[in-house]
Amino acid sequence: MATVCRWVVRIFAALYLVALALLLIGTFGLFGQERDPLSGVFLIPLGLPWVLWLDGVADSLKPWLAVFAPLLNIVILGTVCRVMSPPRRNMQ
Repeated sequence: MATVCRWVVRIFAALYLVALALLLIGTFGLFGQERDPLSGVFLIPLGLPWVLWLDGVADSLKPWLAVFAPLLNIVILGTVCRVMSPPRRNMQ
C-alpha cells in the first residue's frame, strides 16, 4: 500500500512539473511558441480546492498562489502517505 501511495505522489508531482513547464512556455513564448494567456489552465485542477479560495486575495497575488497551490496538495499527499504507511522495521 505504501508504494502505491508513493507512486501517486510521484505522478502528481510529475503532472505538476509538466503543467508548470507548459505555463512557462506559453507565458514567455519559449521554443518559438506563441504567447498564450491560458497556458496556466492545467495548474487549476491540480491546485483544487485551494484555487477556489482565492477570491478575497489581491489580484497581483492570485497567479502566484495558483502556481503554488498544487505544491500544497503534494505536501498533503506526502504527509498522508507517511502517516498511513506502516513503520519500517530495522533489518540487520
